[in-house]
Amino acid sequence: MSRPGKTRVLLSWSSGKDSAWTLYQLQRDPTVEVVGLLTTYNQAFDRSAIHGVRLSLVRAQADAAGLPLLAIPLPWPCSNEQYEQAMRTGLEEAIQQFSPDAIAFGDLFLEDIRAYRESRMAQTGLEVLFPIWATPTDQLARAMVDGGLQARVTCLDPGRMPQSLAGSAFNLDFLTKLPAAVDPCGENGEFHSFAWNGPMFKWPIRVEVGETVTREGFVYTDLTEVVA
Repeated sequence: MSRPGKTRVLLSWSSGKDSAWTLYQLQRDPTVEVVGLLTTYNQAFDRSAIHGVRLSLVRAQADAAGLPLLAIPLPWPCSNEQYEQAMRTGLEEAIQQFSPDAIAFGDLFLEDIRAYRESRMAQTGLEVLFPIWATPTDQLARAMVDGGLQARVTCLDPGRMPQSLAGSAFNLDFLTKLPAAVDPCGENGEFHSFAWNGPMFKWPIRVEVGETVTREGFVYTDLTEVVA
């Protein structure tokens, strides 16, 4: 049931720490009601499009957040035209299902990405929100750790950081091991993560670290849910 006077927000969800922290900021805003999560996944492998996380784990995150998830399937391989069409169809479905007033993204400082999102959303009539935009990423990374967010590195670029950090916990020890040129939040694509616990969730999603493989120039670490 909608809460009177609150802005209904749909959150773009990647499964990583930035999405999770964005959700937490929205949850703390008394003027906002988060009504759902929107994600994309590789239809051929049933995994999140960029982070390489099993779709079942993304659904477990939504359950732990107490929110419905709309997952947009992407073909593999996926051309830009196919991606745009899938997103248009998915957004139309999301608007019909959730009746949002706004859509939020967890982007931090890449102006071209922000401009692209704003341009793509202009035709939807939705307000576009960037709740953690321009927060210094060194401060943001520490705030996440200090705030109780727990995550695992699921994908990294071995050309920019050590392959040995694949599957690492996102914590202060991890941050100290990052090369100086790597953004502490991985905003330039150096690494991606899966958030499994934190104040944005009602319960943790217990995961087990599995196999690490190199695929198309990136290193991926598989995570599986530990079911009690």
